[in-house]
Parts: sequence; C-alpha cells; structure tokens
Amino acid sequence: MNIELRHLRYFIAVAEELHFGHAAARLNISQPPLSQQIQILEQQIGAKLLARTNRSVSLTPAGRQFLADSRQILSQVEEAAARAARLHQGETGELRIGFTSSAPFIKAVSDTLSSFRQLYPDVHIQTREINTREQIAPLNDGGLELGLMRNTPLPDTLAWEVILREPLLAMIHRNHPLAAQPGVSLEELAREPFVFFDPHVGTGLYDDILGLLRRYNLTPTITQEVGEAMTIVGLVAAGLGVSILPASFRRVQLNEIRWVPILEADAISEMWLVWAKHREQGTAAQRFKQKLISAVNG
Repeated sequence: MNIELRHLRYFIAVAEELHFGHAAARLNISQPPLSQQIQILEQQIGAKLLARTNRSVSLTPAGRQFLADSRQILSQVEEAAARAARLHQGETGELRIGFTSSAPFIKAVSDTLSSFRQLYPDVHIQTREINTREQIAPLNDGGLELGLMRNTPLPDTLAWEVILREPLLAMIHRNHPLAAQPGVSLEELAREPFVFFDPHVGTGLYDDILGLLRRYNLTPTITQEVGEAMTIVGLVAAGLGVSILPASFRRVQLNEIRWVPILEADAISEMWLVWAKHREQGTAAQRFKQKLISAVNG
C-alpha cells in the first residue's frame, strides 16, 4: 500500500465538495488527474469510497469512515509538524541546568529564570542544585545542558563564559567587634574561628576563598566544616565564627549577621556559565544563555 498525504487531501476535497470539478478547482489541479488519483486511492485501499453517477457524487459507508480517519491523520501530521517546529524554535522541550547554591541569589540569574518561564511556559526547566566540581561529569555526558558554577579548573571539553564578577564579603555576627568596622582585612578574619565548607563537598568556593587567603600567606582556623552555604550563614548567625561568601548571598538578611567589605582589592569571585563544546545545544539552551548574558550585561 502506497498512500500519500496528497491522496488524503484530494479525497477530503472531493468528499467535502461532492463534486469533482469543484474539488479540482479548490485544489488548483485539473479534473482528470484528480479522478485518476481517487481511483488509485480506492485501488490501494480495496474499497469503493465514492458512489458516482452522471449527476451526483456521494460517500459510501467506507468513504464516510475513511473521511473521518483522513481528517484525523492530517490533523495529527500538522500537530506533529507544529510540535517539531516549536521544539526546534526552543518553545517546548526540556532545559536541564545545574547551579551552585549561590547562583539563585544572583539577581540576573533569578530574573532570567523568571522571564524565561514567562516567555516559554511549555519548556520544562529542570534545575539541579549541584556543586561546581560535580557539574563537570553531567555537562560532559549530556545530563546537563548548562551549568552555573564558580571558577574552577575545567577540562578541554567544556566552554565557559564569565557572567559575574562580584566581591567577597566577610560575614560576622553583629555583636562581634569586627562587625562595627567599615571594612575588614583578610588577616583579621583569619585570626577568628572560621566557619567554612567541608573540603570533600566539591564547591568551587572552597578553592576560591582558601586560594585567596593563601595568596596572603594566611591559613584560617576552620572550627566548623559544613556542606551548604546556608548552613554557614546559620552558624555565623549563631555566633560560632566568621566566614566569607560572595556578595550575592547578601540577599539573605538576618538580624544577627553583618556583611562587611573586605579591604583586599582581589577579594573577588566569579560565576561562570558552562556548557559542553562537543554537544549541540538545543534552541532553548541557546536562548537561555543569550538571555542570561544579556541580563548580566544590561
């Protein structure tokens, strides 16, 4: 059986017009080829679809059933084409993004997520909170399309772009003497009990901040090691030590905490947008990347 979509369109036109001449005009073809194609269609099916006389054309019971099915088939083809086009244009589908715990606190990131959701409500955004080092493998194997992470050594298979450079701030309990100062040095912070990340967690901030301290030959006394940035915030609020986090965390406002500028000019942290070089990105991922970069630069 070799039935083409054009055969269905020809038959539907004749079935709706019940007149070969009118159907041919509607299809912008001549009548003899149309009659021939309908005969071929009936031969392919093995059933009479139209009852013809010199004066009239009518549908047979098989023709009425085939008309309903033909309309449904063409509708499904059109819907399938529309779905494919929308997926290609990034209006549907899935977008898989990994991000560190600090990424949602960056206004450009949260604004982009919100506006992207409004513009493309049929794109399912699957977000995974995952530490910097742990994003590398899923970015390479396709588990993630985009990653938001702190600066860290990356393999050659990944490309990246800096989307934010922000100051690091000291986080100090409000009753601590350093909290009243307009600025604090790294040396002053290193003398205090330090609340920080567990080295095995894999966060980029661990290497970022300790690397900064080492550049000044400073080694803090870490008295509390935790897995999450929000746990650090909570322990500093409880008075168990001081810490350092990027300025984006300042959106977390607790009465017990003061965010104090660090005096050293190179107390800076970068947030990167990362993707695999060897994988073709979907349109949704490309659009999200463009919107985020535009939001940062705007």
